[in-house]
Amino acid sequence: QVQLVESGGGLVQAGGSLRLSCAASGRTFSTYTMGWFRQAPGKERESVAAASWSGGITYYADSVKGRFTISRIYAKNTVYLQMNSLKPEDTAVYYCAVRSGVIGSNWPPPLYEYDYWGQGTQVTVSS
Repeated sequence: QVQLVESGGGLVQAGGSLRLSCAASGRTFSTYTMGWFRQAPGKERESVAAASWSGGITYYADSVKGRFTISRIYAKNTVYLQMNSLKPEDTAVYYCAVRSGVIGSNWPPPLYEYDYWGQGTQVTVSS
């Protein structure tokens, strides 16, 4: 089993920044994908960013490209989502997730391919 714990959410004004953290513990994998998703009220959960285990392959949704950055610190088993120039439409519950194994035929991996999920952290951007 893998446990994922997100933190760093909160209330911020439009144009501000937040950095989300996702600390992983438990079982380890030699290859995996880390992903960040978000879900706004009344909407489906959507992929925001993803990174391969080496960090060499990344994905960003068009809506966040140039504003969000996914990164990780291997020694801390932690992945981050740096969010800059936040907009009210970024308001959502943000989730981190892990997909074990090598990258499949889909990139980024769809939601259903992820094996483990965190509990989510609320991000609210005021106008």
